[in-house]
This record gives sequence, structure tokens and C-alpha cells, in this order.
Amino acid sequence: MFPDVKKVRAGWVSTCLTLAFSLLALPAMAANALNVCAGKAELPFSNDKQEGFENKIASVIGKALNMPVNYFWWTNPLTLQKDMEAGKCDVLIGTDPNDPRVLTTKPYYRSAYVFITRKDREIDVTSWDHPYLKEKNFRIGVMPDSPGKNMLLQINRFDDMFDYFTEIQNFQSTRNRYIHVEPSRLVNDVANMHLHMAMLWAPEAARYVRASEVPLNMVIVEDTAKKNNGEKIPMHYNVVMGVNKQRPELVDALNRVIDAHSTEITAILKDEGIPLLNLH
Repeated sequence: MFPDVKKVRAGWVSTCLTLAFSLLALPAMAANALNVCAGKAELPFSNDKQEGFENKIASVIGKALNMPVNYFWWTNPLTLQKDMEAGKCDVLIGTDPNDPRVLTTKPYYRSAYVFITRKDREIDVTSWDHPYLKEKNFRIGVMPDSPGKNMLLQINRFDDMFDYFTEIQNFQSTRNRYIHVEPSRLVNDVANMHLHMAMLWAPEAARYVRASEVPLNMVIVEDTAKKNNGEKIPMHYNVVMGVNKQRPELVDALNRVIDAHSTEITAILKDEGIPLLNLH
């Protein structure tokens, strides 16, 4: 018995149309996603196991926008602008309001640099004006290329701590290259008394201060630091989300999420142990 040619042809046409529509839908689905730029091994912010607090915030945003979250895992922030220009990702969950690489949203939290000390050493320091910090034998660890490094230069302590900078950078030159320094290393060096004190950005330190087996103090640094010429070196900062310059429509969408889901986002930050300041 011969098959019904009309039915076969109709079925074939239906199958082809279905396949064609499916193929056409694929780029649309890819475009309708929250394409996040995140560090592959940059805890406590993010990692490729999605264990960072910025991974959690990305999930909140994705759900709010009804978009799947896709990650581009960077390993070198020096190439991130080119990666974004190449369309590999569209959103940075946390960045500085003055980041020239991206468009920026409204700030969604404000925090500060903190001094970290062992509780049993009873070091009561809250500002860079304290005389302890000028003593040659007082070891204070800071991140390379941070406000802390600038302040060590201002109080003539950079040379004293140069050995520590080379140590935490594994004795490698940072000239035109990115060398990742684990913030947990500085916290641990306070705990084991290799340092008297560390100054870190609170969001990068809070998780490790809380996890330390040795009780540690984490004190917000007063926002009074200045260079010798009187120029301010800020210790408190707003944090915004960065947006690919090719996707400006995302700025308004993210601002709406920040407004509507601020309670959820703030809960994630507080759960991380990050001290939050009033936005301004």
C-alpha cells in the first residue's frame, strides 16, 4: 500500500518549519539571558562553583528579570574590557562608580575598608593618624594597588613593608600583569601574628574574619585619610553594577531590580558579614 503523498509532504513541511523556528529561536534565547562577567577564582566575590556572594546576587537579578544567568569566567581583569567589547558578557555585579570600562547603575550598597587585628593583642586603631602605624616594627599588611598602599607611601612605611608585598605576590613582578592575592592570606597572617594588622576592603575580608579560629576584630577605618598635599584618600565607597557599553538598556533594568529587590540583596550582604554604610 502506497503512503498518502499529501500527508507525507505535510509532515515533512511541518518538521522543517519546526526545525527552522527552533534554530531561529536559539539566538533570541541567548540574547535574552543575564550574561555575567565574574572571576573564576575570586572568592569571596565569585568562583566557577558559584560560592561567592556576588553569585548569589546574580541569581536574584536573574530571577527578577526572568532571565537565565550565564557566566563568562574571567581569569585576568586586565582583559575584561576587551572581553566585554567582544560580547562575551554584559554585567559586572560589583564595581566602582567611576569604572571607565562600563556604564554604571545606581549604587546598591556602601561599605568601607577595615582594620583587622587579633582581639587578644588589644590594638585599638581606627584611623591612619594613629601613631602605631608610623612605628617601624608595626607590621601592617595591605593589598597591592589599594588605598592602603597609598597610605603606606604617605607615612613613609612602604619600604618597611616591601618584603611583605613581594611575599604575597609570590616574588613576581606585577608590571603589566595580574597577580591574584587571596584576601584570606592577609587575614590568616594577622591570626598567626605574622602581621600586627591588615587593612582590607570589608567585602573581601568579612568571610575570612568570621571563619577564623583565632578571634579577630574588624573595625571600619575612619574616612579621614589624606595625602601629604591634603588630597583625600577615600576609605568608604559606593558599589554599583557595571554594564557593557553596547547594552545600555540593561542599566534601567538593573536599576529597577536594585529598587525592587534591595531587601534580598541587602540580606545577602549582611549574611556575608559585610558592614554596610548609608548610601550617599
